[in-house]
Amino acid sequence: MNHPYLPLTEQERRAMLKKLGLDSAEQLFAAIPAEIRDKARVELPMHTETEVKRIFTDWAEKNIPASRMVSFLGAGAYEHAVPAALRHLLGQSAFYTSYTPYQPEVSQGMLQAMFEFQTLITDLTGMDVANASLYDGPTALAEAVLLACQHTRRSKVLLFSGLNPEAEKVLHTYTGNLGIEVKSLPYREKRPDETAEALDNETAAVVLQNPDFLGRISAVEELSAIVHHMNAMLIVYINDPLSLALLEPPGTHGADLTVGEGQALGIPLSFGGPYLGFFAARKDLLRRLPGRVVGETVDLDGKRSFVLTLQTREQHIRRERATSNICSNQALCALAAVIYLALLGPEGLKETAAAAVRNSRYLFKELTRCPRVEPLINQPFFHEFPVRVPGDLPAITSRLQAKGFLPGFSLGDYRPEYSGGLLLYTSELRTQEEMDRFCNTLEGLL
Repeated sequence: MNHPYLPLTEQERRAMLKKLGLDSAEQLFAAIPAEIRDKARVELPMHTETEVKRIFTDWAEKNIPASRMVSFLGAGAYEHAVPAALRHLLGQSAFYTSYTPYQPEVSQGMLQAMFEFQTLITDLTGMDVANASLYDGPTALAEAVLLACQHTRRSKVLLFSGLNPEAEKVLHTYTGNLGIEVKSLPYREKRPDETAEALDNETAAVVLQNPDFLGRISAVEELSAIVHHMNAMLIVYINDPLSLALLEPPGTHGADLTVGEGQALGIPLSFGGPYLGFFAARKDLLRRLPGRVVGETVDLDGKRSFVLTLQTREQHIRRERATSNICSNQALCALAAVIYLALLGPEGLKETAAAAVRNSRYLFKELTRCPRVEPLINQPFFHEFPVRVPGDLPAITSRLQAKGFLPGFSLGDYRPEYSGGLLLYTSELRTQEEMDRFCNTLEGLL
């Protein structure tokens, strides 16, 4: 009888061995030392399909699925409620193969989706133009820095403290061999004069994440004036676009480029991906945008239609004159963002963001009532904030996980001076009962 989980029959195995000039499978593996073969030998008992299902179910039940845990973990990847209609609409089979419109004029549906994505991103960021998406936020940031250096013909970039460390690593990877100097600045809430001192005639751009990695909200307008006084460019990086439902958009305060991560717009958390980069700019930078730009026009019959207006990529259009080596975009993820924003609408987006802010304020208030739990910042934050937890933080984190909580991001992994710090995030999904239970559990452990 053939084993139900092995597709080859004995006859097929004998035919394969004959083709190889061998008499048995043991001869096939004879080149592997005997001591290694002996350790690797595992006798698998025969099971029926029902028995295998029962065994695997028993194994799975020994774990606590992340979806059943109460999560306060953010740090660049954010859990939000995804409307049920989004998955249904996104699951239409027509979208699965619409990866890249190499014959754009016949891909009117996907071109319209990309056009709507660009429109929504410009609405959120307050910028003039946006492209049809990039791989992820860090990629978008790196492309923005390259654009700034090309546009200004300068080679120095200043990073404000508080940039997502993963985005910073990607930026260094992109610029490491291009002769671009990337320098980090300390965080100075009320010392714009120090920022001015750091700027010089070689500075192409200043990068500010807002809200930053620790959740702090910064004033963009004052920084913009200082940066532009030195003819440099201001790049604002956004980790969660939902913040733009409540905060003033960077474009209204003088940002030259606004880029970021769009995962929070309807894309669920799934072991590190897929993510979605967005890239918005001033109108005069349109021809330097990486990737693609879709435009709206009319056809010969006067009907509304869409066209792939710009492609700055190198692969098959501009070659050595390309502004970027980005070779594709996240079209399906961009479509998810379009559906998410359309389902929520402006008011729904504001309500979602406001609920996250209310929860973060409540959790912050309750946590800082716990003995010796101290805030690490004393300024406005959006839906994320850091606290310092006394004692053995890895042990405390492990015990909280065992009780069904994902307690946040350990800031000691980010910077040594934040050792004992915990970055916590709350979305609109958290209930008061869950937050109270978390605070009581942590207080009990302390």
